[in-house]
Amino acid sequence: MKNEITVEELKAQIGGEAITSSWMMIDQSRIDQFADVTEDHQFIHIDEKRAKEETPFGGTIAHGFLTLSVLSAFTMEVSPNLIGTRMGINYGFNKIRFLSPVKSGSRVRAHFKTLEVMEKSPTNILVNTEVTVEIEGETRPALIAHWLGLTILKNKEDA
Repeated sequence: MKNEITVEELKAQIGGEAITSSWMMIDQSRIDQFADVTEDHQFIHIDEKRAKEETPFGGTIAHGFLTLSVLSAFTMEVSPNLIGTRMGINYGFNKIRFLSPVKSGSRVRAHFKTLEVMEKSPTNILVNTEVTVEIEGETRPALIAHWLGLTILKNKEDA
């Protein structure tokens, strides 16, 4: 069972130590599937021979949005639930920067650091989290984002 915490305990995490996910492989199969779903078939993602010959990357790279999209899996793995949660909603991003390409065959993991917890109403909690995606063996991260998540709590009548 996932860890459950109170809003006060979440607020105590502001500026604290990052929570780190496990590693995830970003292989060519995953990149190809993402290309098919998004209809983004640019050669740098799907044509290994051409990407090796015509780019500085030495081969294919993951779409930046693929790297961004796996944040959902990482957050489901490591983020505690607020006690009384009815649902969580992706509220958007204040900042996204793609800093380094993720080469096919690389492993990535995410580091989550709570920046801000805002009580928008008694049942709506907006959390701003800094997420850094690390590429195994690389010094620069794949991306850094400030991700907003809205947690909707049950009404007292629903509890």
